[in-house]
Amino acid sequence: MTRRIGAGSLVIATHNAGKLKEIAALLGPHGVNCLSAGSLGLPEPAETGTTFVENALIKARASAQASGIVSLADDSGLSVAALDGRPGVCTADWAERQWFEGKPGRDWYMAMGKVEGLLCEQGPETPRDAWFSCVLALAWPDGETAVYEGRVDGSLTWPPRGKLGFGYDPVFVPTGREVTFAELDPEEKHRISHRADAFAKLVADQFS
Repeated sequence: MTRRIGAGSLVIATHNAGKLKEIAALLGPHGVNCLSAGSLGLPEPAETGTTFVENALIKARASAQASGIVSLADDSGLSVAALDGRPGVCTADWAERQWFEGKPGRDWYMAMGKVEGLLCEQGPETPRDAWFSCVLALAWPDGETAVYEGRVDGSLTWPPRGKLGFGYDPVFVPTGREVTFAELDPEEKHRISHRADAFAKLVADQFS
């Protein structure tokens, strides 16, 4: 029998206000009060896993143990078939660079260019199949966990197109569409995205 989180407080294992807002909007209708790990002053654990599932569980468990409250974490990224699934769990790392005065930052155009460069090295006939993955992990303070996985398939295009998305969205064309995620109406993107797929499974399991 599925263990339910029920109504009440849930810690979202993130320090990103935008992510908290997005998740709170999805879970609010089910009576869930979402708190961020950042607002509780919880530390960010090192994401040492080699899969999306492992990293999501690391973050969820850390928040649950530190707060004593059921916690939810997500881990997501882009995988490219011709690159043996890379960048995968290193999706964000490929965008990291040093900015002025030694401050770290992320350059997503650089990351997209790295993917394109590696594909070009393999020749013009290289398949451009790719997919976005999202893993949602729930963790209870006593150690029990639940995992929900979402995915959306598509292909990569170049040069980047659109200004509505973020990350690798400007080069990702979802299957059945002719526009990139960054050109797609945000409501439509949220309806078909990997995150929407994972949340639909979580909601069906936890609140149906």
